[in-house]
Formats: sequence, C-alpha cells, structure tokens
Amino acid sequence: MGTRTVLAGTLLAMALAAPVQAKLNVLTCEPELAALAEELGGTAVKVSSATTGHQDPHRVEARPSLIARTRRADLLVCTGGDLEIGWLPLLLRNGHNAAIQPGTPGHFLAFEHARVIDVPVRVDRSEGDVHPYGNPHLHLDPENILHVAAALAERLQQLVPEEARAIATRHQDFETRWRQAMVRWETLAAPLKGKQFVAYHTNWNYLRNWLGFEIIAFLEPKPGVPPSAAHLARVLAALKGKPVKGILAATYQDTRPAEWLTERTGIPRIDLPLSVGGDDASGDLFALYDDLVKRLVDATQ
Repeated sequence: MGTRTVLAGTLLAMALAAPVQAKLNVLTCEPELAALAEELGGTAVKVSSATTGHQDPHRVEARPSLIARTRRADLLVCTGGDLEIGWLPLLLRNGHNAAIQPGTPGHFLAFEHARVIDVPVRVDRSEGDVHPYGNPHLHLDPENILHVAAALAERLQQLVPEEARAIATRHQDFETRWRQAMVRWETLAAPLKGKQFVAYHTNWNYLRNWLGFEIIAFLEPKPGVPPSAAHLARVLAALKGKPVKGILAATYQDTRPAEWLTERTGIPRIDLPLSVGGDDASGDLFALYDDLVKRLVDATQ
C-alpha cells in the first residue's frame, strides 16, 4: 500500500473520529417563530414548528409524533399568553423533557418580550375565548418582532455560546433589514389609514393598530364563538351605507360566514395568511408582511 493511500486512509479515519458539531434542536409552537429562529440561529440551529400556517394555533392536537419532537427539543419557543393553553401543557407533561420546562433557559415565550394589546379588565368565559393576558397574535405588530428577536438572539447565545458572535451578527443584520422593510411597508400601506373593514376574529387587531385602518364589526359575536345567523343579520344591518373595503379572515377560517355577507353586500372577502406559510406567497417573515400589506392595499383600490 502506497504512502499516499495510507495518508488518505489516516485522514479519513481522523475525520470520522472527530466529533460532529451538534445543532441546537429548536421546536417552536408557531411558524412565524420558526422563521425568526432560523433568521437568528442560521447553521447553529435545527428548527421545526408544531403548527403550520394553515392551522388555528388555539386548537392543535398533541399527536404522539409532536410529543416525540418535544422530547428531543433543546429549546422550546412559543407565543405564550395562553395562546397554546389547550395543547402545550400536554406536550410538556408527556414529553418528559426537563430542559424545556417553564423557568429553564430552554423555555422561551415571546409574550414576555412584546407590547400586548386588548388586555381585558375582567375575565369572564361567558364573553367567549377571552385571553386573560391580552391578545396573543402579537407577531402582527412588526415592532413586537424586533423586541422578540432581540430577546431570542440573547437566549440562543446563552444556549450556544460558541456561536454567540455569529448569532449577534445575524441578529444585527435581521434588525437592519426589518427596520428598512417597515419603512417600505408603512409607505405602501398609507392608503389604508381610516379605511373600514369587517374581521372574522380579533387576530388582526395588531395589524389594525399599526396600519391605522378600522375594524367596525366582527363576524364572531364573541371571540372564538362561531357566527350565528342572528349575529350575521345584525352585522349586515350595521354595515348599511358604510364604505367597508373588505371582510378579513385567516386562510384557515370557515369561509361561509364571510361569503354570506359578501353575497348580500358586495363587500369582498379578503383571505389573509395569519402566519408564515399561510398561503403560497408568505414563505418567510418578510414575505408574510409583503403579502398582508399587498392584499389589504389591493382591496382599497
């Protein structure tokens, strides 16, 4: 056997024996948080989401495959604020993963780092699906994305200290690009100010506050309560003579109530992706906001 062959064999054996740098296994509750974790973590993380953009994040089945992913996670990133109250406690209990329990570095809640709206004065379940800590759809305020990104980058640096510099660089790059995009979105969305819409659910309230449009009625009589015929009739009467531009609904929501109203008023239904992957155009966080702004502005024209 030649010297060159022996040397090659030795180098191969050394390469195989060398430890492979393991990635931080990140499980998020929602796809917008998965997209953010990928932006910040880069090659240091392996990210998956418990839900897709076509699912209602309030209602998720804790399947065995999802419990298995919970068991393997090094970091759990969720919205919090009781958005996942119907299924996350079950995952944490059955996953038997001490590393991601509340109070550990492996448990991260976006809600703790965001500006929250719609905090109820009192909590009464007779008023529907009321979130006691406020509206959990906080990712639809781009300022909240910045706050959460800063906190998540810090947590990733804590868990993967050898990648701290790279994560800091990626965070700075993301923040720069995000602030530039916010200026562009706000410029494009200027025609929305003061325009009137109907919404299926309160999940668009952050977007409303940011862009300055109005939601003058909701198809749900109470949050989380399906629209009844009587309530839809009241909404129809309330819209008479008003210049409503569209009926906002998430792409996963029942289309029939909006279609009923559209047939009687001519007001178009506007299907919007609530999160990344909610439609073909919203493949990442930037694309999600591009898509939301475009669909809303197009409706006003």
